[in-house]
Amino acid sequence: MARIGIIIGSTRPGRRGPAVGRWVHQVAVTDRPAATFEILDLADFGLPLLDEPCPAAMGQYRHPHTHAWANAVARCDGFIFVTPEYNHSTSAAMKNAIDYLFAEWHDKAAGFVSYGVTGGWRATEALRLILAEVRVAGVRTAVGLSLFTDFSASGLMPAPHQRATLQTMLDELLTWSSALSRVRQA
Repeated sequence: MARIGIIIGSTRPGRRGPAVGRWVHQVAVTDRPAATFEILDLADFGLPLLDEPCPAAMGQYRHPHTHAWANAVARCDGFIFVTPEYNHSTSAAMKNAIDYLFAEWHDKAAGFVSYGVTGGWRATEALRLILAEVRVAGVRTAVGLSLFTDFSASGLMPAPHQRATLQTMLDELLTWSSALSRVRQA
């Protein structure tokens, strides 16, 4: 059974990431019971700006927060990155969290759910480039939530087509996660 980490990539007060992450989790566990989905909220890990003295590729982590983050990432077969778009990219917290680790990311798959004024698409594209360097394969289909049409004063209210897109992304993610598990075992 594939284990998928839903990484919430914003840590700022008033963030919308937890609502988006809960929606993704609810759809995933309802529609894909053959997999396990776990929310990994970066705010819960308390990662300071990268403070490990050795490069992540060496795998010589010294701090408890790094070990906790490494264990959470290592136990996953794939990921859904829930990212806001900040200044045409992903959040600094998300980039920092990726940079903390190296081997724990290798040969896993990723799906993307972004949000922002224009759906967060530039954040997804930035993440695809970053994750390629740590050997994470991004699936083609992604969800882009618009702050104008998928949110209201009362919170997240995704348009109906967003769920269908999320379901397609989940199918692709689970297929790739399964395929890449054989690569990791080799």
